[in-house]
Formats: sequence, C-alpha cells, structure tokens
Amino acid sequence: MAGKTNERRIALDILNEMGKSDSYQKSAIKLALSKYDFLDTKQKAFIKYLAEGTIERQITLDYIIGKYSKTPINKMSKLILYILRMGTFQILYMDSVPDSAAVNESVKLAGSLRFIGLKGFVNAVLRNISRNKDEIEWPPIDGSAESKIRHLSIKYSEPEWLVDMFIKQFGFKKSAEIFNFFLMPRPVTVRFSSSFSADQLRDILAKMKQANNGNIVMKPSPLLQYAMDLYHTDNIAYLPGFQEGAFMVQDISSMLVTEVAGIKKGNTVVDVCAAPGGKSLHAADVLKNSGKVIARDLSENKCLLIRENVNRMQLSNVKVETHDAERHDASLENMADVLYCDLPCSGLGVIGRKPDIKMNTDLSSIQSLQAKQRSILNNVWNYVKPGGILIYSTCTLTQEENQDNFNWILENLPFEAVPFDDRLPEPMKALTTAALGYVQIIPGEYGTDGFFISKFRRKDA
Repeated sequence: MAGKTNERRIALDILNEMGKSDSYQKSAIKLALSKYDFLDTKQKAFIKYLAEGTIERQITLDYIIGKYSKTPINKMSKLILYILRMGTFQILYMDSVPDSAAVNESVKLAGSLRFIGLKGFVNAVLRNISRNKDEIEWPPIDGSAESKIRHLSIKYSEPEWLVDMFIKQFGFKKSAEIFNFFLMPRPVTVRFSSSFSADQLRDILAKMKQANNGNIVMKPSPLLQYAMDLYHTDNIAYLPGFQEGAFMVQDISSMLVTEVAGIKKGNTVVDVCAAPGGKSLHAADVLKNSGKVIARDLSENKCLLIRENVNRMQLSNVKVETHDAERHDASLENMADVLYCDLPCSGLGVIGRKPDIKMNTDLSSIQSLQAKQRSILNNVWNYVKPGGILIYSTCTLTQEENQDNFNWILENLPFEAVPFDDRLPEPMKALTTAALGYVQIIPGEYGTDGFFISKFRRKDA
C-alpha cells in the first residue's frame, strides 16, 4: 500500500498529533505503527526513524530552516513547518534518502495537504539547505558562557536551560559527550528470565538470530551476564521467546537496582512506583517464586501494564495494586525487607530514549518533582522493617532530585547509608561513591542510560 509518500504522511500525522497535546512520543509512535502493522519492517523502521529523529533534532532543524528561509519559523503554518523539519532531517541525517527524494516528496506532501501555493516555498527552502548542507555554520564559541550554551544547544538540539544546567554540573566537554550520546542510535536491552534453562535460552537465541530476515544483531552485555543488547529489531513482541516470558525489555541501569538491593529468597519486596514493572519483576525473578513482591502504581492503566508483564513472565509471587504512593498505607508498615522507591522524576538521564522529555521539562518542574519525591518518601519509609533496606533511585541527573534527596533521607528519616561497591559489575568499580551509599551513572559512560541509585538501612528497632 504505502510508498515513501505514504510513509512520510504517517510520520507527519504523528508530529501533528503530538503538536496538539502533550502526547508521550513513544505512545504516539507506537499507536501509529500498530495501526499500520501490515507494513513491512523497512517501512515501519522508516516511519519510526523519521518521526523520532525529527522530534529529537527539532532545535537544530529549526535553526537550519531559519538560516535558509525568508519566512520566520513562527510565521509558518504548523504543517508546513513539520514538512520542512522532516525534509531537512532526511537531507542531513538520512543517508539512505537521496536529497532529491527528500525535496520532491516533501513538495508532494505539501500539495496533497492543499498547500498548493506553498509548494514552491517548500521546494526552495529544502533545495537551498541541500546545496549548503556541508557548509552549515554552528553558533561560534567566543569564550563566554552564553556562546557555549548557544553552541551546544543548536549542535545537539537541547534547550538552553538544560545545557546551562549540565555545563554547571558536568563541564562543557562532558556535557557535549552526554548530548552526543543522547543522539546515538540505541539498542533494545533485554533481561533474560532465570526460569529458563541454558538449553532453552540457546534455542530461543538461535531463533532470534533469524528474526527480521536475519538482520537482528545481538550483543551480550559486558556488565550483566543475563542481559543483552538487540539491534535492528522491529516489534519486540514478535521476537521468539517474548510471548513465552523468556525476556523483558529493561535498561542495564534499571537492572542494577535489584543487583544493589541484595534480595534474598523469602524476602518481601514493595515497589511503590512500579510501572512498567521491570524492577518488580526482576526482584520476583531473583526470589525464584519465593517470598512476595507488591508492585503498586497510581493508575489502573499502569497497573494493567504491570499485570500483563507479570502474566507473560509467568511469575506467581507478584501482587499488583493500584495505589497513590503519596497516601500512607498503614497495612504495609514494617512489612518490607526491601522497599523500592524509584520515584517520578524529570527523566533527564533517558533523553536518548525519550527525546520529548527535553521539550516538556523545565527548572520549575524539577523543583516540584523534588517536593513530590520527598512527600512520597515521608509516606512510605516505615513500610521498611527495622534493619530492612530502602532503595531510592531515579532516571535523572539533577542535584535536586538525586544527591540532595540522598542527604535529605539521611537527615530526616531513620536510615543510614549502606555501601554497595561490592555489588556493582567489575567495570563500574570506578564509581567510588558506591562506598558512600550512592552512584550517579552518567549517560553513555557504560553504554547505559543515566541513573541514580542509593541504598539505605532502617536504623530503629
């Protein structure tokens, strides 16, 4: 059915839908690809890459369009701007698409949407960009803080407030490395279930090698032996072993939470903000169907997602409950051997997987998130048994949500920090703060998302 024009129209529809609301990017793309599931793997990959890439590079694309268009961006029709962004992305970042095709198909797309009078405008802007793509000048660095911020913002498509924050926290060079990592293609990382035998997993892996016409690439994780990175996947749900519960999608940094926790058979684990369930299910896997895991989240829709994963992974020791973590539950007091507090955060460590985060977060929201995190901690800390473990973690990088909250827990709650350097994979032994009870994993340093993990023991008897 769909030639390239139709693929571009689907990508345009995704951008347009996201422009109408705060739709979560992955959900918008997932819904579109589900609707067009009859398309072949290459077509779906094209749509996904074009839509995601246009969102991810929006600041850069607008800068370039602004240099070669006489009409200011804020004066353009939204659909025409989306078409220009998509066309520019194809010219600059999709080697598989000839510039002529990127231009011509964009012009056709404008015409199909009844922008007949603007076909010449789209053609002129994109041809101008194509002619000059090897001579684009990024904002110069003159030594001032403002020029450094502007340069990194445009080059790596990050909002200036975020660049400013990162430079202050990590320095210019490290910030550039982080932003570059965010733009690199990322694999799908999976955690294999321990309930499958070595022979069963070998059989599944052999079948997976044939997936996507044999194009899939599998690389064992250098950090955790039960994890693997998958490249060139289509719909993960179609891979051999998925429906049988052989593996679950989960980043290495998230898996480290359970590694650090030190869960023992028979333990009770409570996860107060569990969706989509990766850490809860990992804990249940370590328990070998002993003990129990109570996995909670705020909405029934999120809990439905956890239940789906529990059923697929064939785990009998997980109880899923809908509950607001900011509302104290006296029935859980002194129950948990291990309490997971992987709390709502700004998500700045996972921008590489969720580029829309950088467009929908600001400094004020970080402050409100810190307050929410502390509210939750105040309401759940005594779910931990005396002598039990609390794990506080986030997938972000801010001082306010990480180190400041680590110190706040020590100062305001009856807990002591627990060293866990002995529980980290060998390559991560360089994270010396683990001996103090926390680590800040920087995006890309170990090929993982950015993550903060801290460990505490309840002191009172």
